[in-house]
Amino acid sequence: MNLRNRTRMIILLVAVVLLGAVGTGAVLNAADRTARRDQAQPGGPSVTPGPVSLQVQSGGRQLLFRNMAWGPHRDEITSVAADRPDGPRTASGVQCLRFHAAAGTGICLQAQHGALEDTYRAVVLDDHLRELRSFPAAGIPTRSRVSPSGHLAAWTVFVSGDSYAGSDFSTRTSIVDVRDWNLRENLEDFSVVLDGHPYQAHDINIWGVTFADDTTFYATLASAGRTHLVRGDLGARTLTTLHDNVECPSLSPDGTRVAYKKRVPGLPADAPWRLYVLDLATMTETATAEQRNIDDQALWSGEGTLVYALPGDYGADLWTVPADGSGSAQPVTRAAVAPAYLG
Repeated sequence: MNLRNRTRMIILLVAVVLLGAVGTGAVLNAADRTARRDQAQPGGPSVTPGPVSLQVQSGGRQLLFRNMAWGPHRDEITSVAADRPDGPRTASGVQCLRFHAAAGTGICLQAQHGALEDTYRAVVLDDHLRELRSFPAAGIPTRSRVSPSGHLAAWTVFVSGDSYAGSDFSTRTSIVDVRDWNLRENLEDFSVVLDGHPYQAHDINIWGVTFADDTTFYATLASAGRTHLVRGDLGARTLTTLHDNVECPSLSPDGTRVAYKKRVPGLPADAPWRLYVLDLATMTETATAEQRNIDDQALWSGEGTLVYALPGDYGADLWTVPADGSGSAQPVTRAAVAPAYLG
């Protein structure tokens, strides 16, 4: 073997060794990170297993959410006293990626981990978080809501893509009536009335249902590069546009206002949203005092305040801000996402 070939062989062997070391390091780092995720971290929230119910408790209002704190109860639905959201958490043992509950009914979007790929399902839960029925979900869970009566549950998944920030994604939104299990599998099958005229298009996407009652709901409709707030009618199977540039609406308890994320011109393409509130009677928009990018479906914690998730050390934290544009954003609790208030 001449000197040139010998040099090439040495370089090749060194490269193989380095690549092997990098690969081994990556595997060990991933294994270590997984192990740390399964262990409670110093300074993290106190989480202990126990009974969690969707019934209104005599001890006061409850706040339920997906626990994001590292440890054996990560991703489980946990309960805290609503007036002490940073207090000890009770973990249910039920894992959900997205969750919501009302009037004794819960909706839990779950991942089922397979050898080759993950699959997903929407699970309707009773007031003790026991499974009543499940439905296959066509993609990655992103939004969920239960109607105030507890009779209807809705969920949205990404069929393709994994972010609302761009235009290269497709969603599937479903609504089920838990009284008779009548499933509206894809709201894109509903008739659309856009600006007073029937509308059809191949690029329609629907997401982010919020319920007024057991017939009327609101959601986002996207088509031709625009987003619209739509009012849905389950009986008539119609979607009627009301206002532009509305995403992930959330109806106030009195049914008069919608909180939503709005794309604001001039903001970065990957962080374009600010939190707004729309008066449905006057169609007047009010910007909240939250100045950070919001990629969540906000929740009304009362008539005057909103709760929403922002990125945090454990994945997400919950924050709150007044709905009328006053005040400032304040933290609610760390390591939490997908909240629901009971009582």
